[in-house]
Amino acid sequence: MGFKKLLASLGAGGASVETELTELNVVPGGVVQGEVRLQGGSVNQQIQGVSVGLQARVEVEGNDQELKQDIEFTKQSIGGAFEVQAGAVHVVPFGLEIPWETPITTIDGQQLRGMNIGVTTELAIARALDSGDLDPINVHPLPAQQAILDAFIQLGFRFKAADMERGHIRGTRQRLPFYQEIEFFAPQQYRGLNQVELTFVADDREMDVILEMDKKPGLFTEGSDSFRSFQVGLADFHGTDWPGYLNQWLAEVGGRRNWF
Repeated sequence: MGFKKLLASLGAGGASVETELTELNVVPGGVVQGEVRLQGGSVNQQIQGVSVGLQARVEVEGNDQELKQDIEFTKQSIGGAFEVQAGAVHVVPFGLEIPWETPITTIDGQQLRGMNIGVTTELAIARALDSGDLDPINVHPLPAQQAILDAFIQLGFRFKAADMERGHIRGTRQRLPFYQEIEFFAPQQYRGLNQVELTFVADDREMDVILEMDKKPGLFTEGSDSFRSFQVGLADFHGTDWPGYLNQWLAEVGGRRNWF
C-alpha cells in the first residue's frame, strides 16, 4: 500500500490530510484505487471539494536547453462540499482511471530510470487550492506492449533509457500533450546501428507503435526509411512473429544503407 501525508495542516487548528493508495501496480486503461483521509483538527472546517489526478515529469525543449515540467494529464473530482468536524475522520474513497496512453514505468519488475508518474491530491478550501505530494504508481505494460518489448530483448537489444517528451507525433492517435520514448542499444549483429527508439500510443482497442533508428533529437523523420509506424490490436497481437517482423525491418533498412 502507498501511504503519504498530503499536508501537515490546513491552517491553524485545521485538519490533517493523508492519501492512501491500496494498489500501486496498474496498467494503462486500469484503475488505481485509494482514499483521501481527513483528520479533523481543533475546529470545524469547510472543504469545498476534493480531486485526484495523475502527474508526469516531462522533458520540455526550448532555448537550446531541456527543462523538466510537471504536467497533470488527468483529473477527477471525488467529492463535493462538506464539513470536517473537529476531531472526526472523514474518508473519501476514489477509483482513478489510468489513461490508455499513460507511459510505462516498470518492465519485468524493474523501474525505468527517468519515469516519474504518480497520483496528486488537491483540496479546495475557502476559494483556495491546496496540493499535496506525489504518490508514485507503477505502470506495467499491456500484454501487446510486453510482446514487442520481449521481441527486442530476444533480438539482443539492451535497454538504454526512457523519457517523456512534450509534443505530438503526427499521424498517431495521441491525445496527451506528451509521449514516451523507450531507447534500446543495438546488438552486435546490427553493426552501424546506434540505437532504436520505441513509442506506444494506445487507446482501448489498438495502439500505434512508432520505431525510429538513429533519431535526431526532437524530430520524427517520417519521410525516412528509418522511421516506421504501424498499428497493433490489443486483443489480436498474438498472431505476429514480432522478433521476425522487427528483424526483417532492421535488415531491410540496414541493407539499403550498407550498415550490416
